[in-house]
Amino acid sequence: MQRTTVTGTSVTGTSLTAFDDQLARFNAAAGKPYVSTHELETSLRGLYSGLFDTDFTDADPLEVAQAAPRLMHGLFAARMRMRDRIGEWKAAGIFARPAEIALRNVFRIARNASDMLGEIASNNARLAPGEKSTRGFSGTNWNTLVHPAYADGRNIPFQSGDLLLMRGSAHNSAAIARIGDVDSQFSHIAIIYIDPEGQNWVVEALIEDGSVINTLDHVLHHGLGRAVLYRSKDPAVAARAAKLAYDRVQATKTGKAPHIPYDFSMRLKGRRSLFCAKLVSQAYADATNGALQLPMFKTRFDKRNKAFFKSIGVRAKETFAPGDIDLDPRFDLVAEWQEYRLTPLLRRQDMVMTKFFEWMETRGYVFEENLFIKFIAIFGRLSSYLSDESKALMASVVPKVPRNMSRACVATIVMLHKSAEEVMPALAALDEDHVKMTGFPLHPRDMLVHLEKLREVSGGRIGYLRGKA
Repeated sequence: MQRTTVTGTSVTGTSLTAFDDQLARFNAAAGKPYVSTHELETSLRGLYSGLFDTDFTDADPLEVAQAAPRLMHGLFAARMRMRDRIGEWKAAGIFARPAEIALRNVFRIARNASDMLGEIASNNARLAPGEKSTRGFSGTNWNTLVHPAYADGRNIPFQSGDLLLMRGSAHNSAAIARIGDVDSQFSHIAIIYIDPEGQNWVVEALIEDGSVINTLDHVLHHGLGRAVLYRSKDPAVAARAAKLAYDRVQATKTGKAPHIPYDFSMRLKGRRSLFCAKLVSQAYADATNGALQLPMFKTRFDKRNKAFFKSIGVRAKETFAPGDIDLDPRFDLVAEWQEYRLTPLLRRQDMVMTKFFEWMETRGYVFEENLFIKFIAIFGRLSSYLSDESKALMASVVPKVPRNMSRACVATIVMLHKSAEEVMPALAALDEDHVKMTGFPLHPRDMLVHLEKLREVSGGRIGYLRGKA
């Protein structure tokens, strides 16, 4: 996987002035004319390094909290300026794969910086046990960041064909966001349909249930950590795509068409099964008689980790991962929302999964089953034949799985979850201690350093991950 990971860099603290300097560099890079892929890639890599190495160790927490909303909006505006140039760069022939990967990394680290600023502005509040997250696209005026072209001070109504890019708080969501050749912060995408009565629906493909239709309100209340709204530049095409997706899945609810199960292969071909992004891709392709193919820039799977991909059922060499929509110039990024009481957890999960996949790819770590995992996997498979009510009752003991999920996939997902649970408490304690001592969240760089040290003393055993010490 082509990741940008720093595991041992020593970085001095940064003042607000230095952060403002990084923001100025971001704006300059967003507006600079580029003549080659190499020039664009070099600029983006430098921007990534500058943002990654920036923290607030030497700054005053109160001063940062007061400046945070301004800095967050500045980061977002610079990111939107840069995103709005993707079409121009592609037309000029300079947005080749290296520059594309570099831009993905810039967007990811900018989101991390903005999250941390949002947490500081929110007095580092955390969700209490059992407390629910806020509904998506609600909260304070810095929970939702709006593209300048759409920011007129009023609420933005959803439209048919809008796409929702999302991230939940499960470890599996972090893994899905991290399995491609470039790290992402998103695990799910869905399409919005607004019926003639004005009811807002979300058409989506879920691992547990296959292709389904839920109310938009249900989805936005469903424990999201972050969500981004994208809008096609062609509203007529978007409306057709939404109607086609809705009618297709609705037909399975009325018995006019067979149920559409989840597609674990991640292949874009075929219509009998769908994963979330494939549902969106086919809706837009069908609405344009195949003229609009999503995504413009695909995620690739690393050949060095074949055993893991095989265990979870992935057969594709490249695919439409949810985060790929973030680089598609045919869609506007309208607004972006974060639950800052939950983003610390998401960041810790991201760093854990980054390290897990790094160890599997570069150090030969693999998941090894024991009798407990075999038991859970077997009974998880058997539970797929029970009623939904029975599955719900057994969910705390046996994972809810669809009938087409393999035993190996069940086992791998359980091992991934339990391995993450083994290292998360120490990482959370480290993060919380850092907040108490400094007033600032623990930097992702420091989380990666901690996880690497943990591996070094683990004797080659991290949960169900086994490798050389």
